[in-house]
Amino acid sequence: MNDRFDGFTLNLYLDEDGEWLAHFVELPNVSAFAATPERALEELAAAWEGVKESYRKHGEPVPMAPARKNYSGQFNVRIDRRVHRMLAIEAARAGISLNALVARALAEYVSEHAV
Repeated sequence: MNDRFDGFTLNLYLDEDGEWLAHFVELPNVSAFAATPERALEELAAAWEGVKESYRKHGEPVPMAPARKNYSGQFNVRIDRRVHRMLAIEAARAGISLNALVARALAEYVSEHAV
């Protein structure tokens, strides 16, 4: 993890105007442009410090990188009842619980789309 940027994932690339853009993947509005990649990262670090100060000044919590949060392994998802029905039928056909079916599908998706 990147301590300079509190664990946020960085995206750094040369844009169509020939300038380097640095931003956080999870917070794309926190960004900086510069002529070199090193300078873009320096500018991003300054922007991030300014953003954090603004949050503190307004008594709001500073955003935390998803990679640094603790997760329980549980979350609720609201879906169309027809989709719910189809998933339940598929789980029964597979001989597994609905929870196991959805967990498997999500794990496969994440492994195929990992960053």
